[in-house]
Amino acid sequence: MQVEGACHCGEIAYEADVDPGTATICHCTDCQTLTGSAFRANIRTPAAAFRLLRGEPRIYVKTADSGNKRAHAFCGTCGSPVYAAAVSDTPTYSLRVGALKQRAQIGRPVRQIFCGSALPWIDEIDDIEKRGRD
Repeated sequence: MQVEGACHCGEIAYEADVDPGTATICHCTDCQTLTGSAFRANIRTPAAAFRLLRGEPRIYVKTADSGNKRAHAFCGTCGSPVYAAAVSDTPTYSLRVGALKQRAQIGRPVRQIFCGSALPWIDEIDDIEKRGRD
């Protein structure tokens, strides 16, 4: 599936080919902190299928508790996260689902990871009152 993505201000734009079967929710504390939210929704794309169309993202290299390093790309103007990838020899990019124009067509994520760090209310999210369309 071909997707188009961009940061909030539009300074960075890209396109990629993704497999909807790779959509993942990550509950790790790093993802919670980096998004300022309860979790992060990601989808992988092979490096050869990712094309930066506009802008140059800023890179923040995060070192996990395991010692692994990940390059997190974001817009230097609006701060929107764009992707994460290996620091070198990048086989795949982990795109941020919320930055994709076709995010509703991705469908339901197929797995959740680092569930031990999930916020305690996450399994009860369907019980929370819903209001508005946006």
